Amino acid sequence: MMKNRTFLLVLFISMASFSQEVTGDELLEQSIQFHDPNNNWETFHGEFLVAMETPKGTLRKSNIKINLRKQYFSVAASRYSVVTKQVVSKDACRFAINGNTKPSKALKEKYTLNCERAKMFKNYYTYLYGLPMKLKDAGTIINQKVTTKTFKGKEYLVLKVTYSKEVGKDTWYFYFDPKTYAMEVYQFFKEAKNSGEYILLSGLETINGIKMPKNRAWYYNKDAGYLGTDVLSKIK
Repeated sequence: MMKNRTFLLVLFISMASFSQEVTGDELLEQSIQFHDPNNNWETFHGEFLVAMETPKGTLRKSNIKINLRKQYFSVAASRYSVVTKQVVSKDACRFAINGNTKPSKALKEKYTLNCERAKMFKNYYTYLYGLPMKLKDAGTIINQKVTTKTFKGKEYLVLKVTYSKEVGKDTWYFYFDPKTYAMEVYQFFKEAKNSGEYILLSGLETINGIKMPKNRAWYYNKDAGYLGTDVLSKIK
C-alpha cells in the first residue's frame, strides 16, 4: 500500500514539474500530433455516423458529412421513423424530410428546420469532432500555464481555453493523458454559477486518418447528472 502511495506521489510531482515546463501551445501541439499526426483536419472531407443515447429519449442516429475545403456540411438525422436532412453549402441552406427536398413551411416549422439551426449543427459537429485541432482557430485564447488535476481518479495535464468576445463567452478545460497526450475529458463553464457540463471521452475511431473519440458521455457540472452519450462509428 505504501509503495503504491509513493509511486503516485512521484508521478504527481513529475507531472507537476512537466506542467511547469511545457506551455499551453506546446501541450496542444503534442495532442494534435496524437490525434491528427498527418494534419488531415485542415482539408477534412469525410463522413461518419453518430448515435445519440439519452436516459429517457429515443435513440437518434445521424449521418454527418463534412467537406472543409468546399465549406459543405450535412446532417441526416433519423428518429421516430422520420429522417430530416439539413445541408449548409457555404451560406446556402437546404432541407429534406423523408426524401422530400421541398418540404412545406409547416413541416419545416414542425421539425425546426431553418438556416440558423442548420448552421448551429455545422458549428457544433465541426467543433467537437475537430478537437483538439479546432483550438488553433482564430479567436481561441490558449492559457499558456498548464496545470495538473485529478479527475475521476486519474491525473491529467489540463489546458484552459477562453475565447474572444466575437467567438464565445464559455471557459473550457481540456484534460490530456500525460503519457500519450490523448484528449480524454473536456469541461466548460458558463457565466452562471454551477453551470456547464463535462464530457468523458473513451475509445478511438479513426476517420480519414484522424483519431476521434468514439464515445462522449455528457454530465452536468453541478450534480454530475447524466445527460447522454454520443457514439461515433465509421460508414460501412
